[in-house]
Amino acid sequence: MSAARHVPVLAREVVDALRPRDGGRYVDGTFGAGGYSSAVLDRAQCRVIALDRDPDAIAAGQVLAERYAPRLRLIEGRFGDMAELLSAEGVDEVDGVALDLGVSSMQFDQADRGFSFRASGPLDMRMERSGPSAADLVNEADEAELADIIWRYGEERKSRRVARAIVEARRQKPIETTGELAEIVRRAVGPQGRDESDSATRTFQALRIAVNDELGELERGLVAAEQVLAPGGRLAVVSFHSLEDRAVKQFVRARAGRVPAPSRHAPPRTQDRAATLSDLTRKPVLPSAGEIAENPRARSARLRVAEKLGEKPAKKAGHA
Repeated sequence: MSAARHVPVLAREVVDALRPRDGGRYVDGTFGAGGYSSAVLDRAQCRVIALDRDPDAIAAGQVLAERYAPRLRLIEGRFGDMAELLSAEGVDEVDGVALDLGVSSMQFDQADRGFSFRASGPLDMRMERSGPSAADLVNEADEAELADIIWRYGEERKSRRVARAIVEARRQKPIETTGELAEIVRRAVGPQGRDESDSATRTFQALRIAVNDELGELERGLVAAEQVLAPGGRLAVVSFHSLEDRAVKQFVRARAGRVPAPSRHAPPRTQDRAATLSDLTRKPVLPSAGEIAENPRARSARLRVAEKLGEKPAKKAGHA
């Protein structure tokens, strides 16, 4: 297992953006191995409510919950349901929300979860270990639907060829493992250039996003985060591919009252609705060369930060 497994990407930048303060309350919407939660709790005498839809992450995190008790609360659930989950805890507002999108390193490292083709395992990809799996999708969806998923979520130019190859292969026998699927995709796409990623990467990304409704969950999560943030509270989102980053950028810009101009030479237009967020990162924060060298997973990471508008609550005595 790599040393980078427990290293959260852009951790210092995320915590700096959230500005943890004594007595504050924060949400780690994607707990994983608890990297962001630990960093926030170490920065200030605050509380963190950590969510994760993966029951394995919640079970493994109990050790961390005991270490930081009573300041860390773990809840199994989706960050798209953040408002409801917090309300059930008697929490209406928080001072910051952190989201680390996509699949965690632990999930990638476990062959039996089926997220990666580095080691062959069952074709699963379910974050919650429930509902239809990737195997169900590739063996039951029709060719047109598969091609659409692979193109839309994987941005694979040869999506139709890949979908056709999958359908032809499953006529012989069901596709059951990540290794089987990866070989089918590689043959359909053809060899990649020396510096390009494995030719199966985009198809695996697409299937994973579809199986877990990741973009739908992101949309719901951004709305929920905006709802639960107190005035002056910060939202920090780390994404790992263009589809995620684009969704975050468009959401924040819309909530900041900014919409694309008719041309690049014209100033941004202002929407009629009142702005609810301030866009603090017109360009995303990128990892340093040093972080990428230590943790290759950081290579494609992008951090965007927004602040909830409105009258800030008065600071309590003694608070940072």
